[in-house]
Amino acid sequence: MAFQNGNSKKKLDVVVVGGGLVGSLEAIYLAKRGHRVSLYEYREDIRNTPNVRGRSINLALSVRGRKALKGVGVEDHIVNEHGIPMRARMIHRPDGTTYSIPYDARTNQCIYSVGRNYLNGILLKESENYDNVEKYFNHKLVESNFQKGSLTFVKMDTKETVQVKADLIIGADGAFSAVRKEMMKQPLFDFSQQYIEHGYLELCIPADENGGFQMPPNFLHIWPRGNFMMIALPNQDCSWTVTLFMPFNHFKNIDTEEKLLEFFGKYFPDSIPLIGEKKLIEDFFGGSPSALVTVKCRPYHVHDKALIIGDAAHAVVPFYGQGMNAGFEDCSILNDLFQKHNDNIPNILQEFSSTRWQDAFAISDLAMYNYIEMRDLVTRPSYRLRKAVDDFIFWLLPNVWVPLYNSVTFSTMPYSQCVKNRQWQNKVLIMAIAALGLLSFIIFYYSK
Repeated sequence: MAFQNGNSKKKLDVVVVGGGLVGSLEAIYLAKRGHRVSLYEYREDIRNTPNVRGRSINLALSVRGRKALKGVGVEDHIVNEHGIPMRARMIHRPDGTTYSIPYDARTNQCIYSVGRNYLNGILLKESENYDNVEKYFNHKLVESNFQKGSLTFVKMDTKETVQVKADLIIGADGAFSAVRKEMMKQPLFDFSQQYIEHGYLELCIPADENGGFQMPPNFLHIWPRGNFMMIALPNQDCSWTVTLFMPFNHFKNIDTEEKLLEFFGKYFPDSIPLIGEKKLIEDFFGGSPSALVTVKCRPYHVHDKALIIGDAAHAVVPFYGQGMNAGFEDCSILNDLFQKHNDNIPNILQEFSSTRWQDAFAISDLAMYNYIEMRDLVTRPSYRLRKAVDDFIFWLLPNVWVPLYNSVTFSTMPYSQCVKNRQWQNKVLIMAIAALGLLSFIIFYYSK
């Protein structure tokens, strides 16, 4: 047997496909356990390509991700030396005025804006502290055989074919995973994907003339406009990554500079002097809107040979800021299972598959809902009233009543349990409102 069983201590030869954030983190966790890890990445080393267009350059790090980073010893550096705390949403009205909505009014917890490439580079650098990790960039996976534990890669520069054998294959190769593609050939593998009608385009607010922030930095800035929205996250160089989310047909209709400036003048007037008209035009027409896809599938493993994690297993739209955090949580959960089952691979993979999918499906649905909240509901009085009620009861009964956002973002409560808690809270509030209504009627009736 290649895997550990009982008191057997044979170490695994593991191939991790995907050298992005989740793959790099998983490689470190496996290396810490003494396994021999080969990390294969389709692209070149991210540390040599600091400016990659087309993917968000910064991400929101919260408790689940922090726990996973702590497990490999890099949390303090990322949070204290790199991350920018965002303590509230800053809502921009169409007239340019703003107001803030704290994420956690009771304990002042926050999320952190972190650079994607910087974090990926730190994880790759950390992996260099382990002699049992080898990294191969510019290698494209072209063929997989899970029965034999074999993989075939092609070197992108020389077109040379590379054959690899492994005791365990872990696919962390993103939403369009090549490892998952092979899994889809297996019987009883369920898979679905959904593209939403909205795309996204990245813009940029530069630092001011003194090299400082043009907006208050400790916020996630949101311009909610009903069917579309714009957000901005702070960067370490005092610039802002601005992301415009809206239906593709809206993007298509803005086909001239005049239409673009008219559109921004109507819906995001306060952003124009921050971005600059010239830069707005250059950035908008210099790129094209990207699609957003959500992926649900199960099981996540094949026999005792292959497993998918991160976006390969459960790609989600970015509106809850949990894509990276959920992927990182996969790594910490797997590490716990390796410990629990003494590195017995069949038991580890079976338990991960049978339990994780429920939470993955839950955060996928929550992320879709949160887009509606961010672009529309957040501006409504009913939303602010419900949040005030949640925050008050949370302050009064912190161990009983945890608001949905807090449970998702500031705890490690399973995502599926977060949803169940919210459903229970809704029932309690409905019953309380009904009871108050009945009491008011009784008082009114007998006071005549």
